[in-house]
Amino acid sequence: MYTSHEDIGYDFEDDPKDKKTLKPHPNIDSGWAWMVVLSSFFVHILIMGSQMALGVLNVEWLEEFHQSRGLTAWVSSLSMGITLIVGFGSGMAYLPAVVMVGRYFQKRRALAQGLSTTGTGFGTFLMTVLLKYLCAEYGWRNAMFIQGAVSLNLCVCGALMRPLSSGKGRNDPGGKDPQVVLAHSPGSKSSGPLGGAEEKGGGPGNGNEETVGDLPGQACQEKVGHRQNLCALRVLKTASQLTVRVRRGFRDWYSGYFGTASLFTNRMFVAFIFWALFAYSSFVIPFIHLPEIVNLYNLSEQNDVFPLTSIIAIVHIFAKVILGIVADLPCISVWNVFLMANFTLVLSIFILPLMHTYAGLAVICALIGFSSGYFSLMPVVTEDLVGIEHLANAYGIIICANGISALLGPPFAGWIYDITEKYDFSFYICGLLYMVGILFLLIQPCIQMIEQSRKKYMDGAHV
Repeated sequence: MYTSHEDIGYDFEDDPKDKKTLKPHPNIDSGWAWMVVLSSFFVHILIMGSQMALGVLNVEWLEEFHQSRGLTAWVSSLSMGITLIVGFGSGMAYLPAVVMVGRYFQKRRALAQGLSTTGTGFGTFLMTVLLKYLCAEYGWRNAMFIQGAVSLNLCVCGALMRPLSSGKGRNDPGGKDPQVVLAHSPGSKSSGPLGGAEEKGGGPGNGNEETVGDLPGQACQEKVGHRQNLCALRVLKTASQLTVRVRRGFRDWYSGYFGTASLFTNRMFVAFIFWALFAYSSFVIPFIHLPEIVNLYNLSEQNDVFPLTSIIAIVHIFAKVILGIVADLPCISVWNVFLMANFTLVLSIFILPLMHTYAGLAVICALIGFSSGYFSLMPVVTEDLVGIEHLANAYGIIICANGISALLGPPFAGWIYDITEKYDFSFYICGLLYMVGILFLLIQPCIQMIEQSRKKYMDGAHV
């Protein structure tokens, strides 16, 4: 995941070393860029929204197969985790949707990413209501068939995500149509020999009828030969360009991860990775297990009117915008907003098991939705840690760590329930693990504060 001139949306002339030939692309921050945002918005609805609504199906699977909570939760966690690690299916559609928005925007990249990712909240709300209705009317199997049919709209979203043009179209005067070149090439004998034969062959009794009759066949064979040569040259050129790109990409990847500029030499970034490993599971677990908790507390009727997961989703939409605006204020530190949101989320996770009424759970779910809006600040925080030149690699590592957290978190919570017969300890343990992740973020700042205070003390002693 390295940044090139294609990533930042500029067109280059023939000489890539000439910095003066940079030209801003007309679709950057305008034009078709907003169609890409719209497409990414619907991708988030169809993929992330569907995954956040898997708690509805989790209840159906528990009733159908009578397996343990820990084992059943693997189905949902695998869907979420694999999308952020490697990912086939949903992953192959989700990751390009995020990357394409970054390629089409420069000045308004944060706004564009924020607008597109709000699809997660909208999707969670819509898919939760849809799946509950479909499961009640048609059963969970038919509900999944219908959900799959709805997901086919991802093909439409993919059709809207066209790559940025290089600025050289088919009508480029510098290029020539191979067929035109072939027709006028010196080696082509499509008309000359035949015409010459006709001029020399006076009449039907000349005796050269057989030779003249063979000339069109020879010309066709020569045309086919030229076309085969052109196809071979194109294949060789494409293979050569692909080889160069692969070698360049591997070199940049190796230098970014294991070279002298390795991201893992940044201690604060390593601490951020450990935070990501513990953090995301605490956000995912309520979506998977809340529907069953509602059934255990006999709150199904109230939850059917307005699901608790929908409360998280709706508040999460507004939280991303509000926290982004607050973090952009000149007197506010992004890190302070980020840490305060994390502490609020941890507190909500600890309090949730204590609530046994719908109103109490609704308030806590609203707090979870608002505090989890810090996800929109993660690219900004990552850039502060590693710089803009390493943002792509660094953010990819953070997303991978989130995927591992989402993969292991829900089964772990289900396994704790299987042992204790309560979900209370699942949330308590996950909250403690989340606190460990936050402590990793606080270690380096505390060390810096101690060093600064020690330096001031030593300076004062010398004076």
